[in-house]
Amino acid sequence: MSRRKTVFKLIASSRGQTMAEYALILVTVAVVAAALVQTAGVNITGLLHNVIVLL
Repeated sequence: MSRRKTVFKLIASSRGQTMAEYALILVTVAVVAAALVQTAGVNITGLLHNVIVLL
């Protein structure tokens, strides 16, 4: 059986739908985590810069 047919059968089944939902949740969590890390990184850099200036 070709890989393409296997993927289509998996997507058509409820198991495939569950996997797709988990994938969407995982992508959403990853995007939010990346945004938070980037924002926190900028804030921490600014904080460390202020500490260095004060020293």
